[in-house]
Amino acid sequence: MSATRFLASLRLIILLWCSALAAPAQEVQLHGVVFEEWIRQEFFDGYEPASYTQKWDIPGAANRRFRGLPVNPKATKYGSAIGLGDALRQYDIAEPFILLLGFWQQDGAVKRFVNITPVTIHPETWRMLWGPVTRADLERFDALVKDRGLDYREARRQAQALKREYPFTESLITLNPKVGSSGQRRLQCSLRFSYVFDLLASHADRAAVDHPMLWGVAFPGPVASAARSFADEP
Repeated sequence: MSATRFLASLRLIILLWCSALAAPAQEVQLHGVVFEEWIRQEFFDGYEPASYTQKWDIPGAANRRFRGLPVNPKATKYGSAIGLGDALRQYDIAEPFILLLGFWQQDGAVKRFVNITPVTIHPETWRMLWGPVTRADLERFDALVKDRGLDYREARRQAQALKREYPFTESLITLNPKVGSSGQRRLQCSLRFSYVFDLLASHADRAAVDHPMLWGVAFPGPVASAARSFADEP
């Protein structure tokens, strides 16, 4: 084993160990950090993002092994919708990319990854998922969500009503307005679990397994990560 590979493996082991020591509020989300760290170290030469708000978690220039496509890893509960992030940013994607999905199941105080599926998505397919929704439609929705002239309860009510109207009801990508009492105002989006395997990766096995592999390499988990609590959320 090369020194670089050894250090990468040691770093991941330390991260897995630290997950067991994390404070409860931190460990709930740590599985996503561990999953992405494993991907970057194992397949992309330890690439480190310049910013965690950059367009791609792993840009195409850092992908030397898989056709030079940009990569976005997502860790999601098995069977649940995949959270994609900011709706406008997602709508603007106009190049092929790899959506790298890691599905986990809660097992006591740990999360066990049970399915890892890479999905290559082309621009024409991405546009099809949005259906008749235009960028102007999303801008209108986004403006409503972020209208500070509206009380959060009224903004939430109007956003949910708009979500149930055309053209948003025709989109396979679900709009998720986030309007909280603490001040958050975001328009995010998600994709159903079934759509991934029915429409985007019909060749892939959606079954949950004990030792999922990505490109021939098994994920080292499980990850210490408590079940999420929604008690304090709006």
